[in-house]
Amino acid sequence: MIGVAIAGTGFGQKVHIPGFQAHPQTEVVAVYHRDINKAKAIAESHNITHACDTLADIMALQEVQAVSISTPPFLHYEMAKTVLQAGKHLLLEKPIALNANEAKELYQLAKEKGVIATVDFEFRFVPGWQLFAELLSAGYVGELRLIRIDWLGSSRADASRPWNWYSDKSKGGGALGSLGSHAFDYIHWLFGPIRKLSAHLSTAIPARVDPISQESKPVNTDDNCILTLELADGTPCQLSISAVVHAPRTHWIEVYGDRGTLILGSENQKDYIHGFRVWGSQPGKPLAEIEIPNRLIFPQNYADGRISAFIRVIDQWVQGIQQKQQTIPSLREGVYSQLLMDLSHKSHEISSWVDVPSLEAYLEN
Repeated sequence: MIGVAIAGTGFGQKVHIPGFQAHPQTEVVAVYHRDINKAKAIAESHNITHACDTLADIMALQEVQAVSISTPPFLHYEMAKTVLQAGKHLLLEKPIALNANEAKELYQLAKEKGVIATVDFEFRFVPGWQLFAELLSAGYVGELRLIRIDWLGSSRADASRPWNWYSDKSKGGGALGSLGSHAFDYIHWLFGPIRKLSAHLSTAIPARVDPISQESKPVNTDDNCILTLELADGTPCQLSISAVVHAPRTHWIEVYGDRGTLILGSENQKDYIHGFRVWGSQPGKPLAEIEIPNRLIFPQNYADGRISAFIRVIDQWVQGIQQKQQTIPSLREGVYSQLLMDLSHKSHEISSWVDVPSLEAYLEN
């Protein structure tokens, strides 16, 4: 059994703790919260042995071999650095840092310490996505000609939703960080590297009420992102992201090639993991759904659908720890996602296309 500590008790309580407790080879032995009373209450409610209010106390526990971090993004860099310097294995939520330089430092530190570090890019582990990836690899669409991606949600659509860290750019907030970080990873996974990009970011709800002062506070993060990408092979890709719309089709990827069309999509408003279906067609034939084979289906579903995919992330991480071999996705993939986010902000600021260096070149410089 691998002893795991949980740092981050929002998403951590909803997904990380139940995911690790369901996995046969991990045991949650400690939980961190800056308020010791809250840490104790969480530990007690989930039958966790240790409750700590400092990461140093977590690192000192002999039972802790690995740490899972799901705090807000502005805390990731320092917390992950502490974990890696202590020689503990790391599971980190995305985005992994506030900028690509921080992300690269974490990647290099994990390498230096010889620990296994992974990022929760869970779409790689969802059945419909895995089938979609297999069909693309098998050449179902032939030579790529156009990719269109819409990821449209309503999580921030309610203007009365209070101001929090998500509304603050300096804390890693915004739709590009929460959704774009995933999109950049799966574009790289499914289609390969990006050569250049153009981004326009906007804020539909420019102010929200601060829950402490009860006063209106400005929002300086994006809630709409329109990006045009050019892949290394020249394929154009249009990516639209929103956290403030009520759309019937929440997450949709359309891929057009010279030999066929592939579509991956979900209309599930409440669960962004389940509900994905795959359709395909060849020239002159109607679009038809392609059944997801049983070998890819989740063996068990949970009330919170995100747990099913997260358990597969854990499974890959555990295998890497046991075999002492870095798995994918790793911090390397996290660096690339962060680099693309940084360049998107740059493109928006200068209202122009920006070139994207290869990941290898960026990591070497």
